[in-house]
Amino acid sequence: MNVTLPLFTLMVEWRRVDWRGLGFALLGRLPGSLLGGLVVVYVSTRALGVMVGAMVLVAVALTVRAAAVPRNPATLAGAGFVSGVTGTATGIGGPPMALVYQNAKGPQIRATLAMFFFLSAAQSLVILAVLGRLPARALGFGAVLIPFLVAGFLVSGPLRRYLDGGRVRAAILTVAALSALGLILQSTLG
Repeated sequence: MNVTLPLFTLMVEWRRVDWRGLGFALLGRLPGSLLGGLVVVYVSTRALGVMVGAMVLVAVALTVRAAAVPRNPATLAGAGFVSGVTGTATGIGGPPMALVYQNAKGPQIRATLAMFFFLSAAQSLVILAVLGRLPARALGFGAVLIPFLVAGFLVSGPLRRYLDGGRVRAAILTVAALSALGLILQSTLG
């Protein structure tokens, strides 16, 4: 699913990708993904989920008060690194990148994050497969959900226009916080 959804976004908005920012983020993503792979092998998934969720909630809380996270090579590479660790280890790698891009225009956020997520998800899948931590049932379950992903994308046009009306930042912070809470709940209850 994480490899498929970005392709739909890129079909619509690929011209808006921030290629320079993407390059720095991907530079951080590779070592982060490798560390995330090691984390999967050596750290309890539950403990990691709670830690990552808590870190994202703290970042959201700090970001709500800040005017903006500066988008520069250091923050992009740092967000890419954290996204690599969390995305490979827990499947939730979006919030660090979304927080760095929260003040960009909607089409640029969607296009850049879509390209980042596509490349990142493919990278994480390869690393997990090499480590023997990619169960076939997870791939099958993801494949079953693809028709719902397509349906959701097809009806998302009005929501994109609504969010582009000055509501992107609030939506990003809300989704990041909800993702973190979901990860914490899944890690403590699952």
